[in-house]
Order: sequence, then C-alpha cells, then structure tokens
Amino acid sequence: MDLYQEAEELKKVPMFSRLGASKLKLMAFTSEAVEFHDQDILFHVNDPSDSAYVIMSGEVEILVETDEGMVPVVTRGKNEIIGEMAVLTNLPRSATLRAKGPVRTLRISNDAFLKLLSNSPEVALDVMRQLSLKLAESTNMMQNLSQEIERLQNRLEEVGDSE
Repeated sequence: MDLYQEAEELKKVPMFSRLGASKLKLMAFTSEAVEFHDQDILFHVNDPSDSAYVIMSGEVEILVETDEGMVPVVTRGKNEIIGEMAVLTNLPRSATLRAKGPVRTLRISNDAFLKLLSNSPEVALDVMRQLSLKLAESTNMMQNLSQEIERLQNRLEEVGDSE
C-alpha cells in the first residue's frame, strides 16, 4: 500500500477524519505498516509504551490476566486506535493485545502521536472523547461484573442454606 492509499485509509478513522491531506500524508509517512496473524501478540501487559496502533483491518482482543489465565474482555476493530492511553500517560501497557484473525495496523510512534495531538486540537479533542467512552465502557463492565458476583454469592448462600 502506498503513502496516498494509507492517507486515504487514515481519513476513515474518526479521530483523523478532519485532518487535511498534508497532515494525513505526514501521518502515513511517519507510521509503520505492521501486519499480524491470528493469535499474534501486538504487545504484552507491562511492556513499555512506545507507540499507538490504528487498526486498518481485522480485530484485536484486549486480554487481562485472571486465575484462569488470559481472558479476552473487549474486542476492537477497523478504524479504532489502541495503545493511546499508555502513550499519553507514559506508563507501561495495562493489558495484552492479541490479533483475532489477520490484522493490519499502522504503528504510530510516541513522538509522532504526541506531536499530532499538540499540533491538532481537533484530534486531541477526539482522543479525549474516545478515552472518555472507553472509561465509561470499563466502568459499565465493572458494575456488571460486580452485580454478577453479588448474584452468584447470593445464589451460593441460598444453596448453602437449603442443605
């Protein structure tokens, strides 16, 4: 895929949709196209935050460690950005990402991503919106899990009382 095609694909990513052609070409030029096969790991929990990824095609699973091993909790797909939280906070990765089938991405280095945000208020605002949505999604999942745990505990108590 050439630079112009990558710039056109980046325009389909909501976060980059309002960028002009020259900024999109610069983003495509400074990014690295990376392909992953099914079950490939994009990065592991606690890896250094060196880049963000734009999913150009395919899906990735966000995995968390449990007593039962790694468990997928969320799936992200085409035109979504992943890894941006670690880039913004400069903290290690908070989860492991695994390809769910073939995945094509653009890898954006920390420096390029942060420069884009500082030079493009519209992109920075969209990143804040997306992070807020991800936070709301995580909060909702935690509430649902908490309710499910409480339901199971009540059920166990009922079973114990009936014996």
